[in-house]
Amino acid sequence: EVQLQASGGGSVQAGESLRLSCAASGFTFRDSAIGWFRQVPGKEREGVSYISSSDGTTYYADSVKGRFTISRDSAKNAVYLQMNGLKSEDTAVYYCASGASVILSNLASQTAYAYWGQGTLVTVSS
Repeated sequence: EVQLQASGGGSVQAGESLRLSCAASGFTFRDSAIGWFRQVPGKEREGVSYISSSDGTTYYADSVKGRFTISRDSAKNAVYLQMNGLKSEDTAVYYCASGASVILSNLASQTAYAYWGQGTLVTVSS
């Protein structure tokens, strides 16, 4: 059974940091791209950051570039999202998702990800 468990969310003040974790099981982790997405109630889900399976190439949405860092630990089947300099507009439920054989040009496409975790809430107060 494929499982993605996102954790690490919480309530922080603007400017502070959080580290989200995505624990994966039930699939070949090393062959899967992992993406972090977020959603605010009433708004569409948006992509935040992605890391490829092939060579660890990373991508970031412009809104988080320079503040967020995605990384993966294949030994632990885990992906992390280090979020620094948090802003109130980063408040959302964050989801991790996995997709097998995702080509680089499709990393930002939500439809490329077959499996989704349950989400973890990040609240940033200004």
